[in-house]
Amino acid sequence: MKDPAAAAYSASSLENPSVSGFEPVLGGELRERAVWVDEAVCIGCRYCAHVATNTFAIEPNLGRSRAIRQDGDSSERIQEAIETCPVDCIHWVQFDELPALRRQLDAQELLPLGLPSPARPRRQLPRGTQRD
Repeated sequence: MKDPAAAAYSASSLENPSVSGFEPVLGGELRERAVWVDEAVCIGCRYCAHVATNTFAIEPNLGRSRAIRQDGDSSERIQEAIETCPVDCIHWVQFDELPALRRQLDAQELLPLGLPSPARPRRQLPRGTQRD
């Protein structure tokens, strides 16, 4: 016999493969717009994940914030999280823009936060050394 929980997750994908943003997912309210985190700009401060805990999570490999659910918190709570972002990397977008934004993000090569960037010049002198 099939696992009932697995059937519940697969049933929604069989009924309607296209997502419009108007579906009440897991009891959420109907929305015309979606929240998107520009992970290339995110500095991993975690403010948004502390404010809207059901919408944002920190991606474990890169250390950047990611919107994990569109219906996790109220629009007001999500807007509060957007306003706490020090680098303005969280945006309201049209729901149908999400697939293109996801493809764009997947095409970028992001390094985990805290690792040196190959484009950044390396320090030539040891710390504390004075130049003559």
